[in-house]
Amino acid sequence: MLLEGKVAIVTGGTRGIGMAIVKTFLDNGASVVLTGSRQATVDKAMSELTAYGDRVMGLCPDLGDAAQVADLVDQAVKKYGKLDIMVNNAGISARDSLYDYAPEDFDKILDVNLKSVFNGCQAAARVMKPQGGGVILNTSSMVSLYGQPSGCGYPTTKFAVNGLTRSLARELGRDHIRVNAVAPGVTRTDMVAALPKDVVERISAPIPLGRVGEPEEVANAFLFLASDLASYVTGEVLSVDGAAMT
Repeated sequence: MLLEGKVAIVTGGTRGIGMAIVKTFLDNGASVVLTGSRQATVDKAMSELTAYGDRVMGLCPDLGDAAQVADLVDQAVKKYGKLDIMVNNAGISARDSLYDYAPEDFDKILDVNLKSVFNGCQAAARVMKPQGGGVILNTSSMVSLYGQPSGCGYPTTKFAVNGLTRSLARELGRDHIRVNAVAPGVTRTDMVAALPKDVVERISAPIPLGRVGEPEEVANAFLFLASDLASYVTGEVLSVDGAAMT
């Protein structure tokens, strides 16, 4: 029970890596507020978590709206009394060529993948500082380190998340707030699970461990960084990618 008595928010917690983080935190004793982009997905996620009773709550804020993110944090504190861990996991991807990239689509990915992370960090830090500290965790990506051949908006936002993470670790350390990021590689989310076996094998071939990652393996990295086992770890971007690009 590495998170016994802790309170966490996990944005984008309705499926995939986000849901794995939610379940892992709950299994380790935390109470969790999860968010989703639509009420229907939040309701579906909550229906899968009934065994955890009152230790889990689902909400559907607009994470690009600073006021709504502040209200999200306020609701978590109102229900559970504090906020120990903020996981800024919500994000979207895109594969558009530069030649075809619509400015409004670039703006959207900036809002979801970067502005929402800033909003989450700011709202959480404002609560954590008077509490005496806390942990902020951001979801990055392996492409934040290496780029990708199309869809430049996605790696651009993840590069920025890394910079935000490292900068806030330096700024917030004096307030006893640790800030880290996890950079997953190819992971068996719904999208990967739906691919034909031969496609998955082709994706896995260059990975030294010979397979794609599982959401639970990524969630375990978040668990470590959220726990007191990582009490002297801050400003790190932890790759969980099977050494895919090394």
